[in-house]
Amino acid sequence: MDSTTEYQPSPRLRKWQSITVGSLIVGYAGYYVCRSNFSVATPLLLAEFGAQGIDKEMIGLIASVGVLFYAVGKIFNGVLCDFIGGRKMFLFGMMGSVAATVFFGIGAGVAVFMIAWSLNRLIQSMGWGALVKITSNWFPFGKYGVIMGLLSLSFLFGDVVARFFLGGLINAGIGWRGVFYAAAATLTVIAVINHFLLKSSPRDIGEPEPPVNPHNLYGEQGNEKRPSDLKTLLMPFFKSFGFWMVAIMSLGLTLIRESFNFWTPTYLAEVGMLSAGEAAQYSLLFPLFGGISVLVFGYLADHLAGGKRSVAIMIGVVPLVLVLGFMGGVRSVGSAVLPLVLVSVAAFLMMGPYSFLAGAISLDLGGKKGSSTAAGLIDSAGYFGGILSGYGIGALAQRLGWYAVFIGLAVVAFITLVAAVFYWRYQEGEQAATDT
Repeated sequence: MDSTTEYQPSPRLRKWQSITVGSLIVGYAGYYVCRSNFSVATPLLLAEFGAQGIDKEMIGLIASVGVLFYAVGKIFNGVLCDFIGGRKMFLFGMMGSVAATVFFGIGAGVAVFMIAWSLNRLIQSMGWGALVKITSNWFPFGKYGVIMGLLSLSFLFGDVVARFFLGGLINAGIGWRGVFYAAAATLTVIAVINHFLLKSSPRDIGEPEPPVNPHNLYGEQGNEKRPSDLKTLLMPFFKSFGFWMVAIMSLGLTLIRESFNFWTPTYLAEVGMLSAGEAAQYSLLFPLFGGISVLVFGYLADHLAGGKRSVAIMIGVVPLVLVLGFMGGVRSVGSAVLPLVLVSVAAFLMMGPYSFLAGAISLDLGGKKGSSTAAGLIDSAGYFGGILSGYGIGALAQRLGWYAVFIGLAVVAFITLVAAVFYWRYQEGEQAATDT
């Protein structure tokens, strides 16, 4: 029996749950305004600083170093958030990102760009773990799939809005510095709104907190608000085979996702023959179809796969391997239609499966006690793989062309598929047997 049937939120609590979801969606979408700006502005940076040695390979190196700081920050900030709370981390991450974005905008040269971008990614690593921590306090485990699906739209449709907005500014001639200043101003406004609306827990408004998944790695202790010490927080993850399979899936899908996130505007400009502004705006198709994917695959997991998220992951990743392989054969075609279609299909097949990993699965594994740590560890595993999305992908594109890029990503997708099969067989299969 689903124990969430015993949890009946009051009308007042349901109202505040809706406010919390809205605040988190807008808040984390704001994070992406100060993340998508670098990708959108890359063609302009290449044009202005190309004579100074800033080519795709160097831009990729800056992006990769940023991802390294992001991955390390995910671990540290994820653990820290479980001790100090989600709301404080969520708000501080916003304002720190604003400062780093302004720093990038006033700078020039490889050293300044690398320092500013790395600092921004380190600070932004606070955001998602804090969001997951807040969610674990507000919603019962029977709603994790639905709620995390909605919250995942924040970074997908937030990316859509950011790329459309910032790409429009480029078309208006604002320049790359103006793009960074506009992004910082936007996130500042959102941070102020969240300061007044976002609450850490139902207890802040005098309401009870919901139960967690009984299959979390801590058992009954998963309902505890904070861990007693670092060892008891971390050891259950390191001992769990299922956790390691999720980490491998996160590594693979994050590498693919980050490669598309960063390089899609450049890919569309070079292969689809679009202008910098057009490529920036059309690149929103990736997060747009990714958002649709989150909703569709969330439904598949809840209704067609019997709640087994690994099955839904496999449904997406199997054809993703084939699509990425096909993209490797697409050269300059004189039209943007085929590249745009392929980018959209890849997004649809990948983003739904990706959203489960540091979302609903993290909440399932960590409960209230370790939800932020689970999200941080799983995301950090992904972003350690995502480091290659900058310099590695940039070097491949620069030296061997986009063919080598997409063949390599197809191999990564296949490895991800193998990990999903093991997770389905040994984690969710054993859990189902226990329930029966």
